[in-house]
Amino acid sequence: MALQINPSILSADFSRLAEEAKAVEGADWLHVDVMDNHFVPNLTLGVPVVEALGKATDTPLDCHLMIEDPDRWAPQYVEAGAGSVTFHAEAAAAPVRLAREIRAKGARASMALKPATPIDPYEDLLPELDMVLVMTVEPGFGGQAFLDIMLPKIRRTRELISKHGLELWLQVDGGVSASTIERCAEAGADVFVAGSAVYGAEDPAKAVRELRDLAGQAIPGRRRAEDGPATAR
Repeated sequence: MALQINPSILSADFSRLAEEAKAVEGADWLHVDVMDNHFVPNLTLGVPVVEALGKATDTPLDCHLMIEDPDRWAPQYVEAGAGSVTFHAEAAAAPVRLAREIRAKGARASMALKPATPIDPYEDLLPELDMVLVMTVEPGFGGQAFLDIMLPKIRRTRELISKHGLELWLQVDGGVSASTIERCAEAGADVFVAGSAVYGAEDPAKAVRELRDLAGQAIPGRRRAEDGPATAR
């Protein structure tokens, strides 16, 4: 599949979200971090903002739910316009049922793992998913340093995906930048969430293109930026 860059609006100016979304319209998805101050020690935004953001941009929304009780709330994000909804393995009570419900409502279903959560116990669940997110920092705050100790976990996740012949996307989130994205790509990731590396740049759209190029250079045969963004689904 094509390599994808998903700018995270967690690093954007929340007072100008519509403008910030338009600034990265060449991106593949817009990554929206939803935090409830319970599952993680931070509070961001919810369903109404996601719904408004969806009306302000043509870039599909990739909602990452760092919340308690995603079984209850995740379907509402699909209804609000999210094209992909990620729940945490550590928070979901019935992950298979939840993934199926998200898919049935028309969105891609994704499962995220905190740094200390191994992928192996979830191997049998992989066919129910469209994407796995390996967190490369502790979830909750943007601007953290990339955890190199997550690289073996990325490789292991890619091995399991390949073992079962699945078309799952493998996303990484946390500390992704020009200095770390090639390592992630080499380890097997193909979807990259970048916050400050994009929104901290003078030209966010150019930063997206440069990150996609760097990831493509790490893996021969992968599509480069000049081929354009990937389609949603």
